[in-house]
Amino acid sequence: MKYEAVIGLEVHVQLNTRSKAFCSCPTEFGAEPNLNTCPVCLGLPGSLPVLNERALDCAIKVALALDCKVAERLKFDRKNYFYPDLPKAYQISQYDMPLSYKGYLVIETKEGEKTIGITRAHLEEDAGKLLHEGIKDGSWVDYNRAGVPLLEIVSEPDLRTPEEAYAYLVSLKAILQYLEVSDCDMEKGHLRCDVNISVRPEGEKKLGTKAEIKNLNSFNHVRRALEHEIKRQIEVVASGGKVIQETRLWNPKEEITVSMRRKEEAHDYRYFPEPDLVPFTVSREKVEDMRKTLPELPVERSRRFMKDYGLSRYDAYVLVTEKGLADYYESCVKEGVSPKLASNWIQSELFGFMKARGLALENIKVKPRDLAGLVRLIEGGTISGKIAKDVLPEMLDTGKSADEIVKEKGLVQVSDTGLLERAADEAVSENPKSVADYKAGKKQALGFLVGQVMQKTKGKANPALVNEILRKKLG
Repeated sequence: MKYEAVIGLEVHVQLNTRSKAFCSCPTEFGAEPNLNTCPVCLGLPGSLPVLNERALDCAIKVALALDCKVAERLKFDRKNYFYPDLPKAYQISQYDMPLSYKGYLVIETKEGEKTIGITRAHLEEDAGKLLHEGIKDGSWVDYNRAGVPLLEIVSEPDLRTPEEAYAYLVSLKAILQYLEVSDCDMEKGHLRCDVNISVRPEGEKKLGTKAEIKNLNSFNHVRRALEHEIKRQIEVVASGGKVIQETRLWNPKEEITVSMRRKEEAHDYRYFPEPDLVPFTVSREKVEDMRKTLPELPVERSRRFMKDYGLSRYDAYVLVTEKGLADYYESCVKEGVSPKLASNWIQSELFGFMKARGLALENIKVKPRDLAGLVRLIEGGTISGKIAKDVLPEMLDTGKSADEIVKEKGLVQVSDTGLLERAADEAVSENPKSVADYKAGKKQALGFLVGQVMQKTKGKANPALVNEILRKKLG
């Protein structure tokens, strides 16, 4: 029997505000433990919360970008539970009247675009952080993060594979970056994900028993955790067993999920309206004014790249997943070079060299106009692609332009037909077996002969011209 997975994601996004959700304490990362706290975020008696308007605006922007309905009437609730990093023993969140609901997100799959429903997106405050490493006989608590504004985005169970879940997270992160509402730095906890996963026989409509995998802090961990958990649940069901409803944790070292606690019944958080924050109305004028300020979002930009620059769906998708990358590419194209060639050099060569050197795009010495200069030399036949691959690393290391490096090192491509004719004659006479193979129909033999000519010209020969000359000589 074949099985399919049913996956839903709950993503917690730390919003980019200078102060916390309900007090004026700073949200800076890396401060001394418990320095950024006050009576409000510590829940001391007599303290009163006040909603951060910037957090509300950020949340509304995300809701509009996900095509959610924004509620007119909002209220906050107390979600009660005891945990050491929750100083008030409750969390200010939203329960039955969320900020927004019924939206969607478009993702890119091998089969094309797929629409994933968004159940709701609501505001809440973050908890503190438990510190375990290097501490003997217990744990310490840092309350600096307590009260930082979060937006929880809950998807419909429309995802079916780990790859789709990964694509969803990439697309969601891109939207958040385009809106500039979050830094999305997972190492700093700005983006965290919980996964709900169940399996069922293909064609079955009824949902299976789900397990929840908590606190996944990288997209690759989400993908690998799902791969393992789907396999585990299928083995349980196929052998006649029953999947237990429980919360599990991902162990990245052993690449397995492990049971944390059972959830046979829904946890009773004893929600009730937050008495210190009165319900309020969000005017439709405010919502519509904010809608007008939305930037061009990744899906629209991807479609424009395909239309205006003739890119494939895949190339356009890769380029728009990071706003900085899309901006870099478009600045390069505006220098008047081939959009397709610029895309190829950014995605293959530039990415490869950056990865090898551990560089981030915003820190490299090769600016868009510099890469455009390199592409222009290739287009004009001044240098070959092979020579360009030697020029680009030096551009990254020195910050010099392609023109400077090519002139300094005498790397101008050889297009002198007389010189290339002589090199081709030598290659043909020295390699009779390859000549015979080519004439016998083995086309790859021509590539070997081209390589011989390139060696004789120290990689400076114009490859297209060499191909043309050899084909004529070989009939």
